[in-house]
Amino acid sequence: MDKTPCNSQDAEVRKGPWTMEEDLILINYIANHGEGVWNTLAKAAGLKRTGKSCRLRWLNYLRPDVKRGNITPEEQLLIMDLHAKWGNRWSKIAKHLPGRTDNEIKNFWRTRIQKHIKQAETFSGQSSEANEQASSSQMSTAAYTMEAYSPPSYQANMDHQAFPVAPLPTEMNENYWSMEDLWLLNGD
Repeated sequence: MDKTPCNSQDAEVRKGPWTMEEDLILINYIANHGEGVWNTLAKAAGLKRTGKSCRLRWLNYLRPDVKRGNITPEEQLLIMDLHAKWGNRWSKIAKHLPGRTDNEIKNFWRTRIQKHIKQAETFSGQSSEANEQASSSQMSTAAYTMEAYSPPSYQANMDHQAFPVAPLPTEMNENYWSMEDLWLLNGD
Protein backbone atom coordinates (compact mmCIF):
# COMPACT_ATOMS: atom_id res chain seq x y z
CA MET A 1 0.00 0.00 0.00
CA ASP A 2 1.43 3.33 -1.05
CA LYS A 3 1.23 6.06 1.59
CA THR A 4 1.02 9.43 -0.08
CA PRO A 5 -0.15 12.60 1.62
CA CYS A 6 -3.77 13.43 0.93
CA ASN A 7 -3.01 17.06 0.11
CA SER A 8 -0.01 19.07 -0.99
CA GLN A 9 0.22 20.90 2.36
CA ASP A 10 1.31 17.74 4.23
CA ALA A 11 4.16 17.15 1.79
CA GLU A 12 5.67 20.55 2.65
CA VAL A 13 5.86 20.01 6.42
CA ARG A 14 9.46 19.66 7.53
CA LYS A 15 10.33 17.19 10.25
CA GLY A 16 13.53 16.53 12.12
CA PRO A 17 16.05 18.81 13.80
CA TRP A 18 15.67 22.56 13.57
CA THR A 19 18.29 24.51 11.65
CA MET A 20 19.83 27.80 12.79
CA GLU A 21 18.05 29.57 9.95
CA GLU A 22 14.68 28.30 11.11
CA ASP A 23 15.47 29.32 14.70
CA LEU A 24 16.36 32.85 13.56
CA ILE A 25 13.20 33.13 11.46
CA LEU A 26 11.06 32.08 14.44
CA ILE A 27 12.89 34.39 16.89
CA ASN A 28 12.62 37.40 14.55
CA TYR A 29 8.98 36.74 13.74
CA ILE A 30 8.00 36.51 17.42
CA ALA A 31 10.09 39.60 18.25
CA ASN A 32 8.21 41.60 15.59
CA HIS A 33 4.71 40.13 15.87
CA GLY A 34 4.55 38.38 19.24
CA GLU A 35 3.15 34.98 20.00
CA GLY A 36 -0.24 34.05 18.70
CA VAL A 37 -2.05 31.18 17.07
CA TRP A 38 0.86 28.88 16.42
CA ASN A 39 -0.45 27.27 13.20
CA THR A 40 -0.99 30.74 11.72
CA LEU A 41 2.38 31.92 13.02
CA ALA A 42 4.19 29.01 11.37
CA LYS A 43 2.62 29.78 7.99
CA ALA A 44 3.05 33.56 8.28
CA ALA A 45 6.71 33.24 9.26
CA GLY A 46 7.33 31.08 6.20
CA LEU A 47 8.40 28.06 8.23
CA LYS A 48 7.52 24.66 6.85
CA ARG A 49 6.81 23.38 10.35
CA THR A 50 3.65 22.62 12.26
CA GLY A 51 2.34 25.10 14.78
CA LYS A 52 2.99 22.61 17.56
CA SER A 53 6.61 22.24 16.51
CA CYS A 54 7.07 26.03 16.50
CA ARG A 55 5.40 26.37 19.90
CA LEU A 56 7.54 23.69 21.51
CA ARG A 57 10.73 25.04 19.94
CA TRP A 58 9.98 28.52 21.22
CA LEU A 59 8.83 27.57 24.72
CA ASN A 60 11.49 24.96 25.47
CA TYR A 61 14.57 26.30 23.68
CA LEU A 62 14.42 29.76 22.11
CA ARG A 63 12.57 31.90 24.64
CA PRO A 64 15.01 34.46 26.10
CA ASP A 65 14.13 33.69 29.73
CA VAL A 66 14.62 29.92 29.47
CA LYS A 67 17.13 28.85 32.10
CA ARG A 68 19.66 26.29 30.93
CA GLY A 69 21.96 24.07 32.93
CA ASN A 70 21.72 21.81 35.93
CA ILE A 71 18.91 22.16 38.42
CA THR A 72 20.27 23.57 41.66
CA PRO A 73 19.78 21.85 45.04
CA GLU A 74 17.37 24.64 46.06
CA GLU A 75 15.31 24.08 42.91
CA GLN A 76 15.42 20.34 43.54
CA LEU A 77 14.00 20.75 47.06
CA LEU A 78 11.32 23.10 45.74
CA ILE A 79 10.35 20.58 43.06
CA MET A 80 10.04 17.84 45.69
CA ASP A 81 7.96 20.05 47.99
CA LEU A 82 5.63 21.17 45.21
CA HIS A 83 5.33 17.64 43.83
CA ALA A 84 4.33 16.42 47.29
CA LYS A 85 1.66 19.13 47.34
CA TRP A 86 0.36 18.98 43.75
CA GLY A 87 1.58 15.70 42.25
CA ASN A 88 2.40 15.56 38.54
CA ARG A 89 1.10 19.04 37.72
CA TRP A 90 4.29 20.06 35.97
CA SER A 91 3.03 23.36 34.52
CA LYS A 92 1.87 24.50 37.93
CA ILE A 93 5.23 23.53 39.46
CA ALA A 94 7.11 25.29 36.61
CA LYS A 95 5.38 28.58 37.45
CA HIS A 96 7.29 28.57 40.75
CA LEU A 97 10.65 28.00 39.03
CA PRO A 98 11.21 30.98 36.72
CA GLY A 99 12.94 30.05 33.50
CA ARG A 100 12.39 26.31 33.89
CA THR A 101 10.01 24.53 31.55
CA ASP A 102 7.40 22.04 32.65
CA ASN A 103 8.97 19.44 30.39
CA GLU A 104 12.41 19.96 31.92
CA ILE A 105 11.01 19.60 35.43
CA LYS A 106 9.07 16.47 34.50
CA ASN A 107 12.15 14.91 32.92
CA PHE A 108 14.26 15.80 35.97
CA TRP A 109 11.68 14.24 38.28
CA ARG A 110 11.41 11.03 36.29
CA THR A 111 15.12 10.53 35.66
CA ARG A 112 16.59 11.67 38.95
CA ILE A 113 14.24 11.93 41.91
CA GLN A 114 11.67 9.22 41.14
CA LYS A 115 14.42 6.71 40.40
CA HIS A 116 16.08 7.39 43.76
CA ILE A 117 12.78 7.12 45.63
CA LYS A 118 12.03 3.75 44.01
CA GLN A 119 15.51 2.51 44.89
CA ALA A 120 15.02 3.62 48.49
CA GLU A 121 11.63 1.89 48.69
CA THR A 122 13.12 -1.29 47.25
CA PHE A 123 16.01 -1.12 49.71
CA SER A 124 13.75 -0.48 52.70
CA GLY A 125 11.44 -3.34 51.59
CA GLN A 126 14.38 -5.73 51.31
CA SER A 127 15.84 -4.67 54.64
CA SER A 128 12.48 -5.07 56.42
CA GLU A 129 12.11 -8.58 54.95
CA ALA A 130 15.62 -9.44 56.11
CA ASN A 131 14.81 -8.07 59.58
CA GLU A 132 11.63 -10.16 59.74
CA GLN A 133 13.50 -13.32 58.77
CA ALA A 134 16.26 -12.60 61.25
CA SER A 135 13.83 -11.88 64.07
CA SER A 136 11.84 -15.07 63.44
CA SER A 137 14.99 -17.19 63.53
CA GLN A 138 16.16 -15.40 66.66
CA MET A 139 12.82 -15.94 68.39
CA SER A 140 13.28 -19.71 68.39
CA THR A 141 16.65 -19.49 70.15
CA ALA A 142 15.74 -16.53 72.36
CA ALA A 143 14.57 -18.62 75.30
CA TYR A 144 17.78 -20.67 75.34
CA THR A 145 20.19 -17.73 74.94
CA MET A 146 18.38 -15.35 77.27
CA GLU A 147 20.00 -16.74 80.42
CA ALA A 148 23.43 -17.34 78.91
CA TYR A 149 23.82 -13.93 77.26
CA SER A 150 24.39 -10.72 79.14
CA PRO A 151 24.82 -7.60 76.98
CA PRO A 152 27.88 -5.46 77.46
CA SER A 153 27.32 -2.38 79.59
CA TYR A 154 27.73 0.89 77.77
CA GLN A 155 28.23 4.28 79.35
CA ALA A 156 25.20 6.29 78.22
CA ASN A 157 26.10 9.76 77.09
CA MET A 158 23.08 12.00 77.39
CA ASP A 159 24.61 14.82 75.33
CA HIS A 160 24.04 13.12 71.98
CA GLN A 161 21.31 11.11 70.32
CA ALA A 162 21.61 7.37 69.83
CA PHE A 163 21.12 7.86 66.10
CA PRO A 164 22.16 11.39 65.11
CA VAL A 165 20.30 13.01 62.25
CA ALA A 166 22.65 14.45 59.65
CA PRO A 167 21.73 17.81 58.09
CA LEU A 168 20.98 17.97 54.40
CA PRO A 169 24.23 18.21 52.47
CA THR A 170 25.03 21.67 51.16
CA GLU A 171 26.34 20.31 47.89
CA MET A 172 24.21 17.56 46.40
CA ASN A 173 25.63 15.59 43.54
CA GLU A 174 22.74 15.38 41.13
CA ASN A 175 23.54 11.78 40.21
CA TYR A 176 24.01 10.24 43.64
CA TRP A 177 22.00 10.52 46.81
CA SER A 178 22.88 8.71 49.96
CA MET A 179 20.28 6.69 51.81
CA GLU A 180 20.54 9.20 54.66
CA ASP A 181 19.51 12.01 52.28
CA LEU A 182 16.42 10.10 51.22
CA TRP A 183 15.51 9.15 54.78
CA LEU A 184 15.81 12.77 55.87
CA LEU A 185 13.62 13.93 52.99
CA ASN A 186 10.98 11.34 53.85
CA GLY A 187 11.01 12.40 57.48
CA ASP A 188 12.14 9.05 58.87
